[in-house]
Amino acid sequence: MAPVATSDSIQTNGTTNIGSHPTIQELKERAAGIFNPFYSPAANDENDPDYKYAKYKPSFPDLKWEPLGPQEVTDRATFADPEKKALLSAATKVQNLTPALGSEISGIDLRQLSDKQKDELALLVAERGVVFFRDQEISIREQLELARHWGPLHKHATTPVPREPGLEEVHVVYNDSSRRPDPSAFSKLELWHSDVSYELQPPSTTSLKVITGPPYGGDTLWSSGYALYSSFSPGFQKYLEGLYAVHSAVAQADGTRAAGHPVRREPVESIHPVVRVHPATGWKSVYVNPGFTRRILGLPKAESDAVLQLLFRQIAENVDFQVRFHWEPNSIAFWDNRVVTHSATFDFWPHTRHALRATPHGEKPTSVEEYEKSTGKSAKDRQLVIWEQEGVLDFVLKGTNPANGAGANGQAKPRGYND
Repeated sequence: MAPVATSDSIQTNGTTNIGSHPTIQELKERAAGIFNPFYSPAANDENDPDYKYAKYKPSFPDLKWEPLGPQEVTDRATFADPEKKALLSAATKVQNLTPALGSEISGIDLRQLSDKQKDELALLVAERGVVFFRDQEISIREQLELARHWGPLHKHATTPVPREPGLEEVHVVYNDSSRRPDPSAFSKLELWHSDVSYELQPPSTTSLKVITGPPYGGDTLWSSGYALYSSFSPGFQKYLEGLYAVHSAVAQADGTRAAGHPVRREPVESIHPVVRVHPATGWKSVYVNPGFTRRILGLPKAESDAVLQLLFRQIAENVDFQVRFHWEPNSIAFWDNRVVTHSATFDFWPHTRHALRATPHGEKPTSVEEYEKSTGKSAKDRQLVIWEQEGVLDFVLKGTNPANGAGANGQAKPRGYND
């Protein structure tokens, strides 16, 4: 049979021999769309009596949940000290990994965070997109409690939960030697996604902790929606700000049913602005992703396809917008699903990769127009804010270098690229 996958994992589920050609039945199933390799979940195998974390392996309880209603959310990052003194003063090292996104913090035990530090961590994640910690002994129940500080927790309708009862709010990511990715069944571009962006109130400050990892490989990459927005011309930015797109859970639900697993909540489709504004930073971010965004409303199909493909390819291919993290056991990442997309690498077979995710709901995505009308504030371009803080905004906009005055004819001279 064709491969199956969770939102951060690609797996095979069946009896085809490695290296063999697909059977006629497999080809028919793929052609008929019975299996979508990105949206189908893992198998629930039982061959693990000696595995240390067997109680956290995937299970698929046959449950039925009511549709999600409005979630009451207060963004805790809006209460944080902008300088984040309580959090950063407790660290032994804070290292920004790229200009666009990603920071790694050392010397902090996440189990000991005060509420003030939790608020500041949320703001740091909102600004940097994703923040990493290593050597964290925080348990999954403590991870859930930390996530709950930032909002009510999301329960996934289709992907696996741990075998241990009472952890239905945990999303399980799991691969081992029994499931080998089949690159003929998916493209790397389509694996980029923002978690469950089809929900009416998609996630905010999400965390993933790796409890078992390969000796090398199995990295995750994140791409900044802030940087993507900043990369475009003012005219195209304005065009994108007026667009809305459909995000769909249907393919994920279809993949789950095809794998023989229950769908705990019926799939939904939601309409979100193509450019949203983060409530704490006030910065504009492109909010589409190849995994779940299907079309832009009100545009001819050819135009919708062209715009989305441009955005998708920039997300996946522009390395200036990305950060890559190599996991170790007890590494944990916090990312803001409102302003980044992510994708895992699947280069580590036959090793095991096992991680647990906690996912708080955020607010309903807010367009630039809605944000400015409701707050009386102007939404900002993150890159322009940073250039202003660094004292080079006039040079960028007018060609005036604060160090030596204006350039020739008052215009900045673009430099070539050399590496």
